Amino acid sequence: MRILHTADWHLGRTLHGVDLGSAHAAFFDHLVETVRSEKVDAVLVAGDVHDRAFPSLEAVALLESALVRLCELTRVVITPGNHDSAIRLGFGSDLFRERLAVRPRPLDAASPIVIPDAQGGPGLLVYAVPYLDPDAARVTLAPWSDEPLHRSHASAMATVVKRVSADLAGRRASEPTPAVLMAHAFVGGGLASDSERDIRVGGVDAVPAAVFDGSGLDYVALGHLHGPQRVGRVRGQGADAVEAPVPELVEGGQPASGSGPLMRYSGSPVAMSFSERHHTKSSVLVEFGAGGVRHELVDAPVPRKLSEVRGSLDEVMSGRHDDKREHWVRVLVTGRHRPADLANTVKRAFPHALEIHFVGEAAERPHLPGMAREASDPLGVLEEFVAVVRRKAPDARERLVLREAYEGVRAAEAVG
Repeated sequence: MRILHTADWHLGRTLHGVDLGSAHAAFFDHLVETVRSEKVDAVLVAGDVHDRAFPSLEAVALLESALVRLCELTRVVITPGNHDSAIRLGFGSDLFRERLAVRPRPLDAASPIVIPDAQGGPGLLVYAVPYLDPDAARVTLAPWSDEPLHRSHASAMATVVKRVSADLAGRRASEPTPAVLMAHAFVGGGLASDSERDIRVGGVDAVPAAVFDGSGLDYVALGHLHGPQRVGRVRGQGADAVEAPVPELVEGGQPASGSGPLMRYSGSPVAMSFSERHHTKSSVLVEFGAGGVRHELVDAPVPRKLSEVRGSLDEVMSGRHDDKREHWVRVLVTGRHRPADLANTVKRAFPHALEIHFVGEAAERPHLPGMAREASDPLGVLEEFVAVVRRKAPDARERLVLREAYEGVRAAEAVG
């Protein structure tokens, strides 16, 4: 059995005003060809299909086209992430048959999707877990717990995994079928980028990797973090390598023995911030066989690279960075005084420059008061905005008000 694990498509996303639709279209061409050439039995999409709860018409049309093409070749399983509206993404899910399965409801997570093998028997069990917002999950998952759930991602995920483990044990009593769990969450030990939306609720965001220990699962297909990486128990034979600043983990060897499943993030297929410029975007090809679980990364196409250029204006314009002329670039011009007509000057050398900043000699980072910036912590952006506008940082009471407002908007998006 072979699956292709992908996540975090974020259809409808822009990069500093540039529409990423063509980059997503190129990825879908690549995905369809990979499914065809590798004879993939199922594609698993672990959340954040769209970039927002109310996707554009163009994003919906792009998704429909991709699913039609994929379902002509294989089965597709989709779960909503924290950016998606579970209700909207899951519309019609009860009408779908065989080739397409969308699982928007947490209480369906312990009823696996059965991927048949070549003989028509159960070849793989896929437990599809949608994003578990702690506030909503405390109510939704109450039937699965004898005690009230804590307000945390860890509590919600642990409750689901316990139920999944019990179901899996019962099924394996008659037939030893491999099993995968899909989840959209921040699992402890993962490294974030600037482009992921913060999923903290009450300051509690991480799901400990130990939650999946002893579950009987063979593989956990994770979504949320945009850098491809492994988390949880380290496995393999010394072939892991790190490419700064985010680890691009290259696998080797068979999984070591242990109580935890193989767990990894596929990462996003398209870069969405300059913090991702060092990523090698990919999907994960996973094979289940008599020898255990084998997997490899399948590199995604890169229509246009992301790069950074830094130096004085003379250095930037000298031609030494001509290899980056066709890249999307962030240009940091250093010096004592800001050059006149800086943006137009730089654009002559880098027509696809998306960020152009002047960094004074005393500055350590290119950030101007009042300028929107990439950030993995929206609450930090809110607090900074208040500080800039009012010339005074918010106190503890005001930070609490900001957090409650932010979480209220997030909850409304999830329901809407």
